[in-house]
Amino acid sequence: MDITLEQPVRARLITAEDQELPVPATLRYDSTDPFAVHVDFPPEVSLAGEAVTWTFGRALLEQGVSGPAGSGDVHIWPCGPVRTVVEFHSPLGLALLQFDTAALRRFLLRSYAVVAAGREDVGAAVDRGLEALLGNV
Repeated sequence: MDITLEQPVRARLITAEDQELPVPATLRYDSTDPFAVHVDFPPEVSLAGEAVTWTFGRALLEQGVSGPAGSGDVHIWPCGPVRTVVEFHSPLGLALLQFDTAALRRFLLRSYAVVAAGREDVGAAVDRGLEALLGNV
């Protein structure tokens, strides 16, 4: 049975002027892609005016709420006892967002109730990845 979890969250975009702007987002986990988490942003908060989804490892989120984690396009680290920073890098620039750590931990717990850590179906994930890369070749 395929299960998709969605959890609306409020993020705070940190600007170059150190202002915090509220940004709506949705955390999403899909049992058919058990290693990944998704953060969906609505069109009104993107530079291009289109909905944006960032996808990265569930393990990265787990590591990042406890200590600095990540390389490449996504970096995550705790910021004090109640906030976690998620830094997204794209060709258009950098976005630095703060999330409530409790909301991220609650989302992770819900995702582990759907697919426990270590119980992810690696074979199915590899098959989907190859299909996405190769199409119907």
